[in-house]
Amino acid sequence: MLTKRIIPCLDVRDGRVVKGVNFLGLNDVDDPVALARFYNAAGADELVFYDITASHEGRKLFADVLERTAAEVFIPLTVGGGIRSTDDFDRVLKAGADKVSVNSGAIKNPALIGEAAKKYGSQCVVLSVDVKRVDGKYHVFQNGGRIDTGLDACAYCAEGEARGAGEIVLNSIDTDGVKTGFDIEMLNEVCGRVKIPVVASGGAGRREDFLKLFQKTSVDAGLAASIFHFREVELGALKRYLSENEIPVRQ
Repeated sequence: MLTKRIIPCLDVRDGRVVKGVNFLGLNDVDDPVALARFYNAAGADELVFYDITASHEGRKLFADVLERTAAEVFIPLTVGGGIRSTDDFDRVLKAGADKVSVNSGAIKNPALIGEAAKKYGSQCVVLSVDVKRVDGKYHVFQNGGRIDTGLDACAYCAEGEARGAGEIVLNSIDTDGVKTGFDIEMLNEVCGRVKIPVVASGGAGRREDFLKLFQKTSVDAGLAASIFHFREVELGALKRYLSENEIPVRQ
C-alpha cells in the first residue's frame, strides 16, 4: 500500500510566508527559507510553495526566493504562482522545483497542461484547483479565489487529467484556514472522477482531521499551512498518530 503524504504549504507574498482565512486577511508568518529548512528537518514528505499574488498582479514568480528555498530542501518541492507558459515551467524547474503547479494559467489556456506534460513529463505537472460552493455546486475560482469561472470543478479536474496533469491539488476555499476539517464531500466528488493522485488542501485544524481525511477519502496526501507554521500540530507526532491508527505514512 502506498504511503500517505503530509505536505506543509508555504504561501508567499512579497518574499514572506503569509496565511489567511478563506483566502482573505493575510498575515505575516515567517521567512520561507527558514520555514523550508525547518520542515525539511521535521519530516515533511514534500513542500508546496505558492507565490500567491503573482497571477493577480500579472508578474512572474519570485525566482530568487525559490532558489534560496530549494537550496535548503532535500524533499520534493512543488512550486506555483504566475505560471502561464512552458517558459515559466522551465524557469521554475531550473530554479530548483521538482514539480510545477499551474492554476489560473491552465484556466486561461488549458492546452498548457498538455504542452508542459509533453515537454517535461506528466509527473512534473500539478493542476492546482481552487474550489468553492456556489448555489450548491462546486465552481472553479481563479486569481487566488477572486474570480468565479463558472467551471464545474469535477469536470475541470477530469479534463486536466485527460490533458496530461500528473497530480491535482484540490484547494477548498470554503474550509481554507477555518480549521474545522477537510471538505470530505467535495474531495470524494473529485476523487470519483480522476485516477491521478489528489492532494487535499484547506481545513486542517488538528491531527484527527488528517485521520478522517485518509479514512473517509482516497486522497493521496493532506496539505496544510497554519497548523504546521504555528506548531499547533507537530509533523512527527502527526505521523506517529496516523501510523498508530493504521494509516501508512513514511516515518
